[in-house]
Amino acid sequence: MPEDAAAKKRAREQKDALVRGVTSIQEMREAIRRVGRELPAVSTVPRIGKLDAAAFRARAANGLPFVITGLVQRWPLSALTPQTLRERFSHLQVRARVGDYINTAFAADRAMQDMSMLEYLELVATGAQDLPPYLGNLELPELNSMCYWPGYFSKMGPPRFWLGPAGTVTPLHCDYDDNIFAQIWGTKRIFLAPPHHDEFLYTREANAILFGSPFDPEAPDFEKFPLARQASMIECIVHPGELLYVPAGWYHQVRALTFSLSSNRWARALPYALNGEPSLLRPAG
Repeated sequence: MPEDAAAKKRAREQKDALVRGVTSIQEMREAIRRVGRELPAVSTVPRIGKLDAAAFRARAANGLPFVITGLVQRWPLSALTPQTLRERFSHLQVRARVGDYINTAFAADRAMQDMSMLEYLELVATGAQDLPPYLGNLELPELNSMCYWPGYFSKMGPPRFWLGPAGTVTPLHCDYDDNIFAQIWGTKRIFLAPPHHDEFLYTREANAILFGSPFDPEAPDFEKFPLARQASMIECIVHPGELLYVPAGWYHQVRALTFSLSSNRWARALPYALNGEPSLLRPAG
């Protein structure tokens, strides 16, 4: 790695650690994998009713994903329809993932195009692409006031929005932050694998808190990726109005089964599964 690139990488990791109040992102990642090895084997993602912040944090400390029902459908945005995007938000400037955005998912030169929301919707309507264009990981502040996020994380990043028709995909990856994922319109299929199964998934670092995998759990190629036979994959269908908690370090792949609008927020703190491990926390002051 050239010296300037290595310096930039170190600077970003130091910034990431400072934002999360931890001493080291690498040590945090190792702790997440270590805790993952102690998790019980699970084959399903449970659905539970609404939780207050204390109950959510207690459950999240177990380090396992779960779905919360009865919360997101109360958001004003959930009551709107995709037609609203044309009627009220056609002017919004967006950045669309186009072309082969799966195989370039974690590359610096992923194919992107800037356009208006209306231009994006019309591009989708043509149906001319092998892989439907996708609006992914976008900040759309105009939609924020219509989403009532619960106070599950004491510190979290801004809402990110994900919009696209059936067939849009975010390939297998993990974020080393706790994540709440709200399914607003449509249905998505999500495959999940625990953090310590990264040893079976041929992972590559995109940055200190994002790792990707070339393995596709929807079309597994065990000749190319034989170790992936040992990875535990849990399938979860997330329906409109549901909120999925994805613990830090859990690998996940996401596919829209219908035209879909989702939003998520990442915590910016020590993951709950680490139970406030003092050795990882940056001293106050």
